[in-house]
Amino acid sequence: MPDVAPSRAQPRAADVKPSDPKRPAGAATQGRVTELKVSGHLMTLDAGLFCVVLTAPIVGPGGLPGVRLSRPPGTIGRPDSVEISTFREDGWLGDGEGAALVRIADGPARILVTIYQAPEATPDQAPRLQVLRLTGDAAAAPAQGRPTQAATPEAEVVAHVQRMGDVGVKFGEWMGTRGSRLWIEGFGIAPRETISASDIEYQAVLGRDWLSPWVEGGKFCGSRGMALPLLGLTVRLKGAAAAANDLFYAATFVDGSAVGPVPAGEPCQAESLAALEAFQIEVRPKGAGRPPVAPPTAGAPPRKVGRPKAALPKRTQRS
Repeated sequence: MPDVAPSRAQPRAADVKPSDPKRPAGAATQGRVTELKVSGHLMTLDAGLFCVVLTAPIVGPGGLPGVRLSRPPGTIGRPDSVEISTFREDGWLGDGEGAALVRIADGPARILVTIYQAPEATPDQAPRLQVLRLTGDAAAAPAQGRPTQAATPEAEVVAHVQRMGDVGVKFGEWMGTRGSRLWIEGFGIAPRETISASDIEYQAVLGRDWLSPWVEGGKFCGSRGMALPLLGLTVRLKGAAAAANDLFYAATFVDGSAVGPVPAGEPCQAESLAALEAFQIEVRPKGAGRPPVAPPTAGAPPRKVGRPKAALPKRTQRS
């Protein structure tokens, strides 16, 4: 009989069998399905703005456990009143990056919390969630402010400012206006002259000893329309740019206080933890010294621009 090559037909649905729960998650063979431990919970929240935090997650192989927040199916939980903004682009809470903002416009309303664990996970490895109320009401989306200049492609620093939306300035200029009492909700930095976007990274100050992870240049760090102000920022250079240059930044805050210039890598925040109002970042050749303090003036508002690609911050402890 002639030789017959073995067929490579794909397995049928009936051929796919769950793998042994005792087998490590990474050892599942092709064509098998690993059964995870999944549990769902409905969380009821009143009207307001909340931060849901994944506290001390124990991360095992495969990135588990993981948590997702979503609107519940159907209309009983009033999903139209729920807005969820996760600190990761893929929507997951886990792997040390566990936080999300939840706005309930008209409460009470429900969110669906789904927890995924590895088959061999023990009860003490289950994620723990903490819910922090940030405001007592839902806080409407920022209203339209006074007219600003048209979009400016030359903008290298972009920020989302209360009642103004996205505005932009050149790198080295002040972002924001001192005395305006308008807070900054998020920002992105993409220099193009002295240094490039790949040479810089930054963090947002979210609370006392609570910083976002480092966000690479060109990506947005913060939130938009959640009425959640940043409380400061941390900036630093990388690689050859850090070896050849010094970086300093200063900021003003809605309570009238001013801080800086501070050197790269140090948080720039008010002692009172007031909301960030304006900031300036300067790069100088190594050894040129600290720049003088030059607060922004009320006569030079930033220019309105289109939105850069968003990359929301993640919750982490200061490194």
